[in-house]
Amino acid sequence: MPQQIPGGEVYAALERGTIDAVEWVGPYDDEKLGFHKVAKHYYFPGWWEGSAQLSIYVNQQEWERLPPHYQAILEDACAHAHAQMQARYDARNPEVLRRLIEAGVLLHRFPTDMMEAAWRETHALYDEIAAKNPRFRKIYEPWRRFRDGQVAWFATAERSYDNFMAAATLGREAAKK
Repeated sequence: MPQQIPGGEVYAALERGTIDAVEWVGPYDDEKLGFHKVAKHYYFPGWWEGSAQLSIYVNQQEWERLPPHYQAILEDACAHAHAQMQARYDARNPEVLRRLIEAGVLLHRFPTDMMEAAWRETHALYDEIAAKNPRFRKIYEPWRRFRDGQVAWFATAERSYDNFMAAATLGREAAKK
């Protein structure tokens, strides 16, 4: 049964067996928090959170009261903070994942049937909410179209390149052994 507990209590809950697993940010934060000392199994991909993201929420009326140049400054600062955070995780996670594996952590890919079931149930819930909530539907429908287009584009551009690079890099590493 999923539980929400304060971040500062997660390690102790894992250690005591109060919880069996934890979903956190990624290898860099997991290592800092020491999860690998009490949880030796690492499951991927994080289908519920494809990437880290920073968000800011501003009261619409207060936003509209800001001069346009302050709005632009805030938008730029937020974009910079998000890009910098993402770049830091992307730079740190590979080395940390290697250390976690060296420390005895076992990587496990979520089974395809589990991922497909989670996908179906998630989107059935989204559709149910959209049918009842016009405000949700107003955001959800264009977001879904955008996401689907991005997935198709990334399958063409990024994933094919990533697959090539993984095969080339892993093949080169295997040839060294």
